Amino acid sequence: MSRRFETILLETDADGIATVTLDRPDKLNAFNRLMLDEMVAAFDATDADDSVRAVIVTGSGRAFCAGADLSASGGATFDYAASGGWNGAESPVRADGSVDFSNPAVRDGGGILALRIFASHKPVIAAINGPAVGVGVTMTLPMDFRLASDTARFGFVFARRGIVPEAASSWFLPRLVGIEQALLWCYSARLFDSAEALKGGLVRSLYPADDLLPAARALARELTAETAPVSVSLMRRMLWNGLVASHPMEAHRIESRAIWARGASDDAREGVAAFLEKRGARFPDRVSEAWPDFAEWFDNPAYR
Repeated sequence: MSRRFETILLETDADGIATVTLDRPDKLNAFNRLMLDEMVAAFDATDADDSVRAVIVTGSGRAFCAGADLSASGGATFDYAASGGWNGAESPVRADGSVDFSNPAVRDGGGILALRIFASHKPVIAAINGPAVGVGVTMTLPMDFRLASDTARFGFVFARRGIVPEAASSWFLPRLVGIEQALLWCYSARLFDSAEALKGGLVRSLYPADDLLPAARALARELTAETAPVSVSLMRRMLWNGLVASHPMEAHRIESRAIWARGASDDAREGVAAFLEKRGARFPDRVSEAWPDFAEWFDNPAYR
């Protein structure tokens, strides 16, 4: 599968590793409404394509993503009341000047993308090849792994722009790096280098620029080469869901359902047979067919 959008490129190799490349190099891959729509469409496509086993997100040129594109609207970039929000829905501003915060137009674009990535049925790896600032870094937080170039730079710069973190990052970031580190980076709003990102737990590993994508692809293959696609997909949701479980019983409930369902599957029979026969497994079940049954196990519709 290969598809060129206007702001991104989607390619899938023979091993089923899809690569989403942010492709506005002349703008340092700055994020705009069209990129939001196209990235959501790309994740819809990778979920629907059973040949895709994992997704890598990277940037073209010398940046990963420089944040929101400020060039079009300037100081009004984040004034959603003036711009109509990210999805062009009816204005949430009532006649008396109050705001209907339940209106879809209030939702921030980074959050729409982050929740779509969070809901991915395939593992997601960020290959951060250069500066990742604002939404350029927060969009990576719901990805499962973050690998970075040793020359990459990061910044949760929202306080310097007079706004606050978005893309559900107030949920993701403290879970990834701890509350003290999250507060330090957000309060100071300063840029920091890849070494600090590694020490602080934001990224998993660092590579010379030319080695970054090969390393991301090697990790993707490690995750998928000998594993059942449906099992990996379901585990992704189970482990993320476990972060907010209020009691181990919630995990036990989901795991019991999953073991019951997967234990009776063709994949389980094949996995056991392959082990006993000392051969590689050929798992027949398909993620796109399995997920409608799993979705009802998770209370939040965003998980679906």
